[in-house]
Amino acid sequence: MVETSKPAAKNASATRTAARRAAARRKPLGDQPVSVMIAAMGGEGGGVLTSWLVNAARKANLPVQATSVPGVAQRTGATTYYVEIVPKPYAKTKPIEPILDLYPGPGDIDMMVATELMEVGRALEKGFISPKRTTLIGSTHRVYTLAEKMAMGDGRYDGDKIMEAAKQMAKRHILFDIERAAQDAGTIVNSVLLGAIAGSGVLPIGSKVFKDGIREEGKAVESNLAGFDIGYAYATGDVVELQTRQAIPKAVPVAPNDAAGKLKRRVEQDFPSETHAVVLEACGRCLDYQDADYAFQYLDRLDTIRKIDEGRGDGDFKITNEAARHLGLRMTFEDIMRVAQLKTRKSRFERLRRDVQAGQDHLVRTTEHFKPGPYEFASIMPKSIGMRIVDWADRKPKSARRWHFGMHIRSDTIWGFTRMRLLAGMRRFRRRGFRYFEEQEQIEEWLNMVRRAAEVSKPMALETVECARLIKGYSDTHKRGVSNFHRIANIVVKPALAAGVDVAGDIAQAKAAALADPEGSSLAETLSAMKAKFDGCDDTLQAT
Repeated sequence: MVETSKPAAKNASATRTAARRAAARRKPLGDQPVSVMIAAMGGEGGGVLTSWLVNAARKANLPVQATSVPGVAQRTGATTYYVEIVPKPYAKTKPIEPILDLYPGPGDIDMMVATELMEVGRALEKGFISPKRTTLIGSTHRVYTLAEKMAMGDGRYDGDKIMEAAKQMAKRHILFDIERAAQDAGTIVNSVLLGAIAGSGVLPIGSKVFKDGIREEGKAVESNLAGFDIGYAYATGDVVELQTRQAIPKAVPVAPNDAAGKLKRRVEQDFPSETHAVVLEACGRCLDYQDADYAFQYLDRLDTIRKIDEGRGDGDFKITNEAARHLGLRMTFEDIMRVAQLKTRKSRFERLRRDVQAGQDHLVRTTEHFKPGPYEFASIMPKSIGMRIVDWADRKPKSARRWHFGMHIRSDTIWGFTRMRLLAGMRRFRRRGFRYFEEQEQIEEWLNMVRRAAEVSKPMALETVECARLIKGYSDTHKRGVSNFHRIANIVVKPALAAGVDVAGDIAQAKAAALADPEGSSLAETLSAMKAKFDGCDDTLQAT
């Protein structure tokens, strides 16, 4: 999260100073059209922003033309808008009628506007941003692409590289978290962008013309004007965005005798200060997920890793920190009860209302989509029954696929919300379920390998901890991750532990191969090459 602040109301002198700065940057009138390219995703008001620009140009009696090219989908391609404005009024261009381009050319853009950091990257890749000509206005926030979300590992692109490239390749850059600024103003990003465009001084149009256009349109006038003022302030340098990307959380007072207070006190007494942030977060997650006993079980498990780090005597608790993070995630695995719990949170409904810009008098319809199958039903059954269902589904996958039920539940209705809350309330029976038993057994196996690996070397222990990244998601994704984890454990980790050999590099290589493709062909090739290395080390080589 980037910290921003709303620009305070400025006195008349400061306002005149900002206006003079914008006017000084404004291009002198000439014959060359000013070209503006806008890349915006669905729901961000790119079309309205383009209309504001066109209407403002017409009001200033300037020749203008706008075109648009639709994107593929919400996050596989933004809609591109292109505007050309002749900086001479019609009175000075007659009798010649200006002929304007329909689509931008690489290197021919005076102003590039992008509503998200990856769209800045796309513009850079296509060559639209020129160090001799282009003023770049872009947002530093991210909306992750489908490719990033579908990656088995961390598929996020490096936003810092895009930021550095943008600063080097643009003649001038105005980069800030536009989404956060819009939230501060209670509007969407297009009005903030309009203010930044006006404040950049690239267009031969004053800010008053743009503001009058917002008022004349008559839609969300106050919030749009507030967004305009914030964008204008950023562009003119009157607001400097802080470099901190994550706000420091405020300490929440905890009663000393309740469960949270007891957990907090134990963490502070037993664990080193550098681990407190992660451990406290994981404790709170376990407490919310199940109950206080479950959270104390988390601390008991982690304490065995902490003692190993402490016994080393070098003051480094990196293994404990990494184990704390992954153990917290593994102990709060997402089953159907957890999903229902998260979907019925008050904070979620508030976020949904903000996302769709719903007013106080607006009704928001929310439909939850579920498609449980045999594995989901087995997860909440007692161990003996759940094992039989899973065994049947593994033996007859085609038949099992026919037993998936599509469910659409209206969580905005009393009956739908009640059904969801009843499902979430079933977490009190979670400990009796097959999935719980299976997960706890796998967690203990993983922790035992971490403890044994720590006796060999710290790098090997850290790589063994990181193997937990393979287990994620639900249904087929979860099943595939568990399978990959056991293959690496049985073919690489366990034989090496039996022989007392440090194979941190091999574990990292196998882990990367497992995350490289969902089909598992890369992992199969990697493990096949490694298998001979460990033949004879341990009988576990023959395990599945």
